[in-house]
This record gives sequence, structure tokens and C-alpha cells, in this order.
Amino acid sequence: MRVLVTGGAGFIGSHIVAALASRGHEAVVLDVLLPAAHATVPDRPPPGTAEFLRDDVRDAEAVARALRGIDAVCHQAAMVGLGKDFADAPAYAGCNDLGTAVLLAEMARAGVRHLVLAASMVVYGEGRYDCPRHGRVAPGPRSAADLAAGRFEPPCPRCGAALLPGLVDEDTPADPRNVYAATKLAQEHLASAWARSTGGRAAGLRYHNVYGPGMPRDTPYAGVASFFRSSLARGQAPRVFEDGGQRRDFVHVTDIAAANVAALEAVAARPPGSYRAYNAGSGTPHTVGEMAAALADASGGPAPRVTGEFRLGDVRHITASSARLRAELGWRPRVGFTDGMADFARAPQRAADGAGAR
Repeated sequence: MRVLVTGGAGFIGSHIVAALASRGHEAVVLDVLLPAAHATVPDRPPPGTAEFLRDDVRDAEAVARALRGIDAVCHQAAMVGLGKDFADAPAYAGCNDLGTAVLLAEMARAGVRHLVLAASMVVYGEGRYDCPRHGRVAPGPRSAADLAAGRFEPPCPRCGAALLPGLVDEDTPADPRNVYAATKLAQEHLASAWARSTGGRAAGLRYHNVYGPGMPRDTPYAGVASFFRSSLARGQAPRVFEDGGQRRDFVHVTDIAAANVAALEAVAARPPGSYRAYNAGSGTPHTVGEMAAALADASGGPAPRVTGEFRLGDVRHITASSARLRAELGWRPRVGFTDGMADFARAPQRAADGAGAR
């Protein structure tokens, strides 16, 4: 299979390219190499690349050329992270939604009908919560006043009781709570509309907190694992926001790459005109504080410092059930939390100087 990987020179994309090559597939990489993700232009394309095209996914003519002879598309190109403020909205919408729309329009013209999309768990907003009295509930956004007072846990919206966090599944209603989340949900809607209109087959992998070798460093758009890793590399204690009790699902990038390959190999068997979403996480939640401590221990660096700081728009808990991905595609995560963090503590990071990209 000849696969176009958009953003294939980025953090996750480069691992997907290597995983495709290991399975005997050809990977054509389309990547504009924005300085946001590539502080320097790489000397060579990612290992396993059959062809490298330095072009922008928002350029229809370039995308049309890239799609010649392609069997399937793995769409990774995106601007990622929470961002700094709402002024980032045009950049997010341009990179994520316009880019996806251009790609899908050219796929429709070229007759390429198989797509795997890099989606995100951010579309859910807060994770699943259960109230002892009212059962499953959906708390609203946390207020600045509560966060400033150290009240980090969202209460039951009906009775104010403490809630028990749980795992979200793919049928959980979407509730995007920042610009990035809104653009990621729009990408899924575009992919679904494309599939229905063209008879295409599409799968979206809702990534949870991906980490591993080659993750960008020193950028306000990177994930929390990258922040901590960068601090430790400078000999500084990781600064843990809130009380460190935020629950996340940390999944190694090689497992995410394997999930993409599994989806690409299976998408042809989906019914025509269908879009199917899959949570892609390890299935084993850990707190942000636990992750910071694991990185500090593995690197021999200073212990994390819990600061009580917060960012409006962050959610308290978001962890996934990846049962659908396991059952339907036969995927299993291979890298456990302890081994993965130990590996990441020693792994090189990617230099970047602006907004993140895959």
C-alpha cells in the first residue's frame, strides 16, 4: 500500500512512517516543515520515507500532485496544543480545518477513498464523572474563582457533591472547550461528510496524551510531558500545576504509530460512506504528578514542585476506554508507563520555536 502521510516529518508522523515501512508499505511524506515544529530543516526525510514532498497541505495543487498513485491517506498535519490565547484561533482554523478541507476535496477529485485522521481526546472536554446520588453527570467548565481557591475537582452540577472520574468511550457527547478542541472536532465532521459524499471509508484516532522520542521541546504549545522533560534537561524541577492530581492517559508514540498502521490496514473493510472514531490511549490512567515524578526519578533530576497554578480551559480529568480499538482492530499498547517514562527521560527531543505541529 502506498500511503500519503501529511505532517510525516513531525513527532508522531515520523514514527508512523517508520511503522509503515516495517510493515512493507510505502510512505509518501507531505510536510511543509514549518519552523513551529522544525527549528532547523532536517538533513534527510524520516527513516522509511519512499518520497518526500516539502509542500503545504493547504495548497490544493501540491496536494493533488502528492495524491498521484496513492492508496490511502494518513492525515497528521495539524497545529496542536491549547495555545496561549484566543488570538491563536485563525492559525488553528487555518492549519487544522482549512488544511483538512483542502486535502479531502483533492482526495475526492483523485478518487482516493481511504483515510485515517489524527483526531484528539480534547473533543470530549471534561472526562466521565459519576455522582453517588445522580449517576453520570456532565460538570461545566471550572471557574477562575474555584481554581484560584484551590478547588480543582469539578462538583456535581446538581447537588455539589464530589464526583468519581471514569473512562470516556467514543459515544460520549463532544464538548470542546477551547479553540484547538473545536478545530479537532470540525476535522472529524469534515471527514465524516467527505466519507458520506464520496463513498469513502474513514477512521479517526482520538489520541490521548502522546509522548516519546522526538517530542518538541520549549514551546507553549507542547504537551505537559514535554514541559517536564525540558525542565529536567535544564536541571530544573518540573512545575506541576494545580495539585498534580489531574488524571490523564499517557500513551507512547510507538503505540500510536502502530494504531495508525492497524487502522490503515483495516479501513478498506469498513462500509462505504462510513466514519468510525476510536479512542487511542494506554487504558491505564495516571496523574500528572505521577508522570512528573516518574520522569524525575528516571532522569535523576530534582523532584517535581507542585505550584497550584492553573490555566483556564484545562480540564481536570480525561481518560479513555480504548476497548473499541482493541476489539475491532486488534491493537494493543506495548509500552508500559514505567518503561515508557524511563525511555522518554533519556530520549532526545525535537527543537521547535513556536506553535506545535505533528
